[in-house]
Amino acid sequence: MSLFERESGNVSSGVAPLAERMRPRAIDEIVGQNHLLGPGKALRRLLEEGRPISLILWGPPGTGKTTLARLLAQLWDTDFTEFSAVLSGVADVRRAVEEARAKLKGGRRTTLFVDEIHRFNKSQQDAFLPHVESGVITLVGATTENPSFEVAPALLSRLRVLVLHPLEEDHLALILERALADAERGLGGRDVELTPEAKQHMIQAAYGDARRLLGTLEVAVEAAPLGLGGLKRIDQALAEDAVGRRMLRYDKAGEEHYNLISALHKSLRGSDVDAALYWLTRMLEAGEDPHFILRRLTRFACEDVGLADSYALNQLVAAWSAFDKIGLPEADLMLAQAVVYLALAPKSNAVYAAMKAVRDDVRRFGPLEVPLQIRNAPTKLMKNLDYGKGYEYPHDFAEAMVGQEYMPPELVGKRYYHPTQRGREKFIGERMAQIVQARARLRKKEKGDETT
Repeated sequence: MSLFERESGNVSSGVAPLAERMRPRAIDEIVGQNHLLGPGKALRRLLEEGRPISLILWGPPGTGKTTLARLLAQLWDTDFTEFSAVLSGVADVRRAVEEARAKLKGGRRTTLFVDEIHRFNKSQQDAFLPHVESGVITLVGATTENPSFEVAPALLSRLRVLVLHPLEEDHLALILERALADAERGLGGRDVELTPEAKQHMIQAAYGDARRLLGTLEVAVEAAPLGLGGLKRIDQALAEDAVGRRMLRYDKAGEEHYNLISALHKSLRGSDVDAALYWLTRMLEAGEDPHFILRRLTRFACEDVGLADSYALNQLVAAWSAFDKIGLPEADLMLAQAVVYLALAPKSNAVYAAMKAVRDDVRRFGPLEVPLQIRNAPTKLMKNLDYGKGYEYPHDFAEAMVGQEYMPPELVGKRYYHPTQRGREKFIGERMAQIVQARARLRKKEKGDETT
């Protein structure tokens, strides 16, 4: 008897949790994932071909990764071996592979399902590689993390990645209805009634996770008092108690971490104050390090606001200082105020663009010589070599301005900083134009004096 068959027996006995009992037993019972299972779609084609292929199933929790793996093994007519990367090690992999090798000699192929495959380090993942290549196993890995970052490149290149999406509310509603109606595996014989408000609350609180939805339903049913005739009626209050406080899906070292900070940064850049506050709160509620957020906001103040509003950087320095003095939870307002200020501030990336252009030239031209007239000359030898000779001290001249060149000869006339017409940069641009004109006039005058 295969592992799949043994687990099916436990499910039918009613011992397993509701989410396990209601697990789809056929592809047509799967709700959602139409982008994979619809007519002509990738997974549907794989099923119709009936040819085993090694896969990575990537998606959030409760979207059907384990169910799909089991059904694929069944439809491919292969034995199904399952273990979790959280609880297993390389020794378990070797043992599973040896069992698969022995079965292959008897004409049976094995689908090896590895849940949370990203929990194995890259060396451990490489242990699958020769067995996938030789066809001893068909590997199906499940992960909630981006395979590009979490799966060893050599192994990933030999696997096909299928992306599963969070279930939509109408999908979850159908799953809920099935669980309430199914007398064999679900709650059909227990006379359970959900108010529309309770149903909606459970669906929204599931965040696309079918397992969480069914787990919440099961808790609510157990907690509901018996009414007239044995009826268990679940209202919104009971549903809220069953849901409890949900920790937001978040991995501070993984893709979601970067997705959320990117969303915050782009909302600020787009001057959408409400979206920026939303993404900030999402990160704080998920337990993100506030100092990471402060570092990124400080960078934003220079990169995307810049001198269009020079007070933006002051706001961040003040917010950082106040945050460290007060701490959470009260200090969340310091972060919120800084975010609002950055979102509403006039935007300019002129300083950022200038630095990028300068860096390009530094790398292109290499270490250009510092002109002699602006070199430091602390020793007699350096003075004898004309270090500092001809340097004009601006404070000795009218308006503290001279026409002297400070650039290497190869870059004379180069302009990197181009202020915008937004915010204070408009006035900075006017000041720059005045300086450029004045210095050009002084250089022309100096050349005229040399001619005479």
